[in-house]
Amino acid sequence: MSDVSTSTAQDVVLGLWAALSRRDWDAVKTFLTADCLYVDMPVPAVSARGPEDIVTRLKIGLEPLAGYENHDGLLLCDGADVMYEHSETWTFKTGEQGVLRFVTVHKVLDGKIALWKDYWDVASLSSFAPPNYFENLAVDTSWVFDATGLV
Repeated sequence: MSDVSTSTAQDVVLGLWAALSRRDWDAVKTFLTADCLYVDMPVPAVSARGPEDIVTRLKIGLEPLAGYENHDGLLLCDGADVMYEHSETWTFKTGEQGVLRFVTVHKVLDGKIALWKDYWDVASLSSFAPPNYFENLAVDTSWVFDATGLV
């Protein structure tokens, strides 16, 4: 494990989020370590580990959207640790649209993201998502990694 400069960690995190905003799944994978842990902090028992499983997890929520855009915000770096306050605009195919506010914590090691924790409010998404959105999330869960004891 090597030290990461603040500018390198910042570039890696912003590169990941630019790729995610484009929903460029192959590019997203390139920013993640082989054992990267992704945790949606509202539900740590439904986490994912590794680029393939993380992208599978992300696609479940984001791929069905008509539009998805990440909006940059405050980014704070302390060596390998990066906190990113940002928001996302979600547009559903049925016309509903809303903004989700996030604080994301990343750990960048050897130029890749080794830890990704998203903090956000589920009630906010529920306030603008179509009623059937959550029902449609019941899919293959072979990617699930329970990170409850790790975060």
